[in-house]
Amino acid sequence: MRLAPPIHRLITFRSLKSRLLLGLSCALAILAGAVLGMAWQVGKIMVHETNIAHLRYEADLLADEITQQINQRINALQRLNGVIGLSDDPTWLNYELQKNDSLLTWFEGLMVSDENGVILSDWPSVVGRVGLETKDLEYFKMVRGIRRPYVSEPFVGRASGMPLVLISIPRLDENGRFSGFVGGIVSLKSSGLFDRLSSIRLGDNGYAAVSTASGKILYHPDHELVNAEISNVQLNPMLERALAGWRGEGVAELPSGRVALQAYAQVWPADWIVGLFLPTTQAQLPLAGFIYKLLGIWFVLALLMMPLLWWLLARILKPLDHLESQIGEVGKGERASLDLATSMQELQQVAMTFNRVEHERQQLVGHLQERQAFLDSVLSATPQGMFVANFGGKITYMNPALLEMLDIPPDTPMEAWMEQVHPDDREGARDMWVHSLKTGSDFVRQLRFVRSDHETLWLDIHARVVMLSQGGHSLGLVGVVKDITERRQQEALQRWEAEHDPLTGLLNRRGFERRLEEAFADFQKTSTPSALLLFDLDHFKPINDEGGHALGDEMLRRIAQIVAWEVRGSDHVARQGGDEFAVLLPSCTLGQAERIAESLRQSVSEVTVTHEGKEYSVTLSIGVTTFDECDETVDVAISRADAASYEAKGEGRDAVVVKLPEQLDPIELFD
Repeated sequence: MRLAPPIHRLITFRSLKSRLLLGLSCALAILAGAVLGMAWQVGKIMVHETNIAHLRYEADLLADEITQQINQRINALQRLNGVIGLSDDPTWLNYELQKNDSLLTWFEGLMVSDENGVILSDWPSVVGRVGLETKDLEYFKMVRGIRRPYVSEPFVGRASGMPLVLISIPRLDENGRFSGFVGGIVSLKSSGLFDRLSSIRLGDNGYAAVSTASGKILYHPDHELVNAEISNVQLNPMLERALAGWRGEGVAELPSGRVALQAYAQVWPADWIVGLFLPTTQAQLPLAGFIYKLLGIWFVLALLMMPLLWWLLARILKPLDHLESQIGEVGKGERASLDLATSMQELQQVAMTFNRVEHERQQLVGHLQERQAFLDSVLSATPQGMFVANFGGKITYMNPALLEMLDIPPDTPMEAWMEQVHPDDREGARDMWVHSLKTGSDFVRQLRFVRSDHETLWLDIHARVVMLSQGGHSLGLVGVVKDITERRQQEALQRWEAEHDPLTGLLNRRGFERRLEEAFADFQKTSTPSALLLFDLDHFKPINDEGGHALGDEMLRRIAQIVAWEVRGSDHVARQGGDEFAVLLPSCTLGQAERIAESLRQSVSEVTVTHEGKEYSVTLSIGVTTFDECDETVDVAISRADAASYEAKGEGRDAVVVKLPEQLDPIELFD
């Protein structure tokens, strides 16, 4: 079912009323977005400040509680140390430890060592602990060095397999000399040190953790991380500072990549750090819910306001309906001008402008018809190929001379004869045509056109924008087409003759040197291997002397044919003058080049010419080399190949000599 025109215009925003309504709606949306954005930013700051204050309070509270528990355990061990004194009698020590059995509510075990770190007594007794030497362990070295209570780095108990720490109290005599330590083993899981942390509630993703200043985790909601090293500390600058003794709070990125509110406090007696972490996304959840509620309220209010806005716009824009109907009457010829009964200055100005433009249009139509008739006669009579195109890119007219040149009927669709443009030129011409249409610049192009009789023409096309003298308005493009096939063929022949030997059809020295420089440039850029063969004809002089130059020319032509047959299609063969020849083998290894050279030598040795009953033949002395990284110019490689060719002659001719850079005598370069 088709929608009624007013409803359709409203839905597609094709009417002014619908667009104004859309504009007002967008303005309200922008206003609501700005208000909600400001509310979000202000609320986010308040939420962050509130949560930061809460985290700071909780971190200090947790640190104070853990500090108190550590101090209680240190005080208990100091009292025990005062009771046992400096005695090293294991029986006495064991008796005293058992008598203080109540300390086991705070410790997993108690032990006493002598000044050398040997455990003298423990309680409860664990097999292998008495007599254990601890002098090389971290906590013994520390308590002996600092001579004050020390909490060790976490370790895993051998018997329990649980993460533990050892609180050590130094045993000092009246002179302050170290006589051992009294230690209490504390379980990180069952000693009650971190009971308060497990009760902290920071939402679904917030958590509290405790670590040592060296970066070992003592408490974490994920129990698998206990006693593990903190990874990627550098990714969280606040954590890195806290491990160095800083206490404070802020916002930073966690190693997991999530941004979180963080607060740190220090447990100084144990050199531990308490950290609280609350992801910003979780902290902002209540605020996000509030913003969504405000957004819903705005949406409901906007829906309620739409009918009222539509009614107001309809009343304001009623005169536009009269304008539309009168413009339609002008278009049908039922009236000559607009006459609106409205006090809206804008519509009055529109009506005046329309009446003026309509008057100018009528005048232009008359002039245009005259110019069109004149142009049609000129284009039809000119012997030069010409065409007219509009700014949509479509050729609307081709004169008889151009139709005859291209051998196409007048009613041939543009899409059909465009397919006759040579495939290699089609895309470039189309891109240039589109560019000229967009910018109004001249279209200048030479391309090939394949006629229906399969004859290929070279066309020179020059199209220019046509501008009206009044107002500078453009009508389209007018183009001139010239047949330059004969000129292109002559230019191609001249280019071929400039680089080829007229006797053999091979490359001459100029053409060969250009291809040699190109191959050497490719070698320097991509290390593509290329080989070079240089040779002249052995025993060629008697052919010229006895048979004349005609016989010598015949021998040169035959040898040129043989060489061209023997090499690859991608290779370049040149006659550089007289009986001197060269072959460039692109993308060819030294081994391949040597095989090709040997094949040339064998094939040429079988070529003969006859004069007055006498048969003449020649041989080749071939020098072979390849481009090398030490070659600064291509002349170095040429000299190397030339030296190899002379060496082949020196060895008795009819030979192939390969010469590499390290085999070339520097003096030979100047011979």
